[in-house]
Amino acid sequence: MISPNRLVSVDIFRGITITAMILVNTPGDWNYVYAPLRHATWHGLTPTDIIFPAFLFVMGVSIHLAYKNKRAQKDLCRKVIMRSVKLILVGLLINVMLVAPPFINNFNDFRIPGVLQRIGIVYLFSAIFYLKFNWKILLVVCVSILFLYWILLAYIPIATNTSPSFERVQQNWVLLVDQKILGSHMWKEDYDPEGILSTLTAISSCLIGVFAAKILEIKKQMLFYMGSILLVLGYFFSESFPVNKSLWTSSFVLVTSGWCFLLLYCAEYLISNREFKFLSIFSYTGMNAIVIYVFSSIITILFYSIHLDNQSLHHWLFNELLSYSSIGFKGTSLLYAIIATSFYLGLAYYMYKRGLFIKI
Repeated sequence: MISPNRLVSVDIFRGITITAMILVNTPGDWNYVYAPLRHATWHGLTPTDIIFPAFLFVMGVSIHLAYKNKRAQKDLCRKVIMRSVKLILVGLLINVMLVAPPFINNFNDFRIPGVLQRIGIVYLFSAIFYLKFNWKILLVVCVSILFLYWILLAYIPIATNTSPSFERVQQNWVLLVDQKILGSHMWKEDYDPEGILSTLTAISSCLIGVFAAKILEIKKQMLFYMGSILLVLGYFFSESFPVNKSLWTSSFVLVTSGWCFLLLYCAEYLISNREFKFLSIFSYTGMNAIVIYVFSSIITILFYSIHLDNQSLHHWLFNELLSYSSIGFKGTSLLYAIIATSFYLGLAYYMYKRGLFIKI
């Protein structure tokens, strides 16, 4: 059953975000990927870097739409906690699949953080904060996180006479905390893009989405102005605190949130002018976003695990069926991603037609 509080623009925004996630996660060959479909090496921003914060942003929008007329009662808080736990457990299950079988023999390679784990944690804190606090306190919480994170990473010494760094070195607070707590259970030996400290500022990305939902209800035009202001502030801030997705820096939060405001404004504009019919497929995906993402992750893992002719099913499909020299390796790699993504869009449409709306 479709909630009466749903906004088509929000479903489209969420659907485009998940579609973009799948597109960048399923290239035919990771050695052949166009630059805009890669993350920045360290500092900087690419279109791909905007995708994850965009999902957290629209999650904040959804939190306001879902809970604006509700109070922080025990049953509701329990539901929020349970949904968060389910997201985290599904994320951990996917990580288990990446090292299994047998899991017990590969425990040292088991990654604890992940995309779904971060979504679950950010959802938990953002939803509870929203239910417990008023708008002024939410704003104070959001700004305080961004400010204190900057102070910690920029000015608090790691040890005596050891200044902190924003680079990928031992003197970086984010990397140091992850290494001390997570140890070998990280994406890379020295850092994890969904690590512990950087999850704090990810909460701010979601809370800014909550504010965007409120602005959307007041005056849609303000989305454009707020987006522009955040972009200016973010790039100005980046002079002292670089834009960096791996660290989820405060400037990264401001810049990506600015782009999200503008994208949400564009979605609203297209809908209000009845020019959104070609975007409908994304709204179907947006209604089952997490399920589609989880399903795509599992299928991708299976395609790499199943072998055919001494190579994974994924590579067999790419090498044997999609090797078109006329468009080059990067073009073929992108073609594979487009075909895979189109399948999941079709699945989302099928689920919509069947009235299947699954919430994890």
